[in-house]
Amino acid sequence: MMNAVFEQLAEALTYLGKKQIITLQLGNLSIQFDKAAMIMSWIVIGLLTILALFLRRALRQNIEDNPNRVQAAMDALIDLLQGQLTSSFSSEKLAIEMFPFISTLFLFVLFSNWLGIVPGLSSPTQNLNITMGLALMVFAVSQILAMRAKGMKAYWKGYLEPMPFMLPLNIIGELSKPMSHAFRLFGNVLAGTILITVVMAKFAPIIVPSGLHLIFGLFFGGIQAFVFAILAVAYINVAVES
Repeated sequence: MMNAVFEQLAEALTYLGKKQIITLQLGNLSIQFDKAAMIMSWIVIGLLTILALFLRRALRQNIEDNPNRVQAAMDALIDLLQGQLTSSFSSEKLAIEMFPFISTLFLFVLFSNWLGIVPGLSSPTQNLNITMGLALMVFAVSQILAMRAKGMKAYWKGYLEPMPFMLPLNIIGELSKPMSHAFRLFGNVLAGTILITVVMAKFAPIIVPSGLHLIFGLFFGGIQAFVFAILAVAYINVAVES
């Protein structure tokens, strides 16, 4: 009995590590990407697009009319996101400017994490390429905002502070931010998936783990999306203020 359980667990964990790599050859340039991760990412993008179009259509009403249920729910959601995600920005102007970016980032990660709850689908954030791409996007935005806020001369001078010989360490410190940002989300989501797989493989003959999978996936996925967005706010703040 135990051997059968361990064999089932080994097969499930092996399946998690499988990747379907597709190679595109463009002249001398070879581009490789994970088929499953790309498909899952486009599913998330499609879901967010459909949701946005539905809400946009539902919000069309005269200004004089009383807000409908959808508009009231949207106002409450926006207030919640603004209060939890962008209230930590160094200035109100920056918070207003970055709200669309941070909220979209949060929703994409949230839907990506929740996608793994659906049978037969997997979370795009289980793939390090996806999380690294998101982290690099946050890094690029933070550096652009820092250049704009400080000016090019002050921005580059900051890498020489407090002493010029600190330049290599300052560069390494900046590059470590997107790496830790990406690996944190990737590691936590993958670890959660492995944990659920172990529970399902070991206890499936005894209990039905679907409820645990649903509760854990919703709660854990929401927490990880929130942490990723809050870290993005922190990195942008540090880049602009320091």
